[in-house]
Amino acid sequence: MVVLALDIGETRIGIAASDRSGRVAMPVKVMNADEVINLARPFRMLLEDYEPELLVCGLPQTMAGEEGPQAERIKGVAQKLSDATGLPVAFADERLSSREAKRILREEGLSERQMRGKVDMIAASLFLQAWLDGHDRKESRG
Repeated sequence: MVVLALDIGETRIGIAASDRSGRVAMPVKVMNADEVINLARPFRMLLEDYEPELLVCGLPQTMAGEEGPQAERIKGVAQKLSDATGLPVAFADERLSSREAKRILREEGLSERQMRGKVDMIAASLFLQAWLDGHDRKESRG
C-alpha cells in the first residue's frame, strides 16, 4: 500500500511517499501549498504517478503531546484534500521533524538557503517513516 505524506505549511507542502510495501518512506518534492490544496495539475499528476491509498498529514503537537496552534488549520486542509481526492486521511505526530530534517541537511553541507526547498519533504519523510514503523508494529502484533 502506497502512503503519501504531506507536511502542510502555509506557503509550501513537503511531500513524501512510501514504497509499495508500505515500509520505507522517501522524500518526493516540495510544492506550493495552493497547488496542492486546489488540486492543481502538478499535484494531480503526482497522485496519478504514486497512486496512494492513504494520505498521512503531519499534525503539529506541543512537547506535552497536545495539538499545537496550527492543528485546526491543518485538519481543515486535510479534510478538504480527502473530500477532493476520495482518499482517507490519517495524522502523524510531526514534532521535531523539521528540526531533524535541518540537522540532516546541515550534515550534508547545505546552507540555510539551500535547505529552504528541501526541509519540508525531508520532514514529511521522517514523520511518514515513524508512522509506517508504528503501523507495521501494530499489524505484526495482530
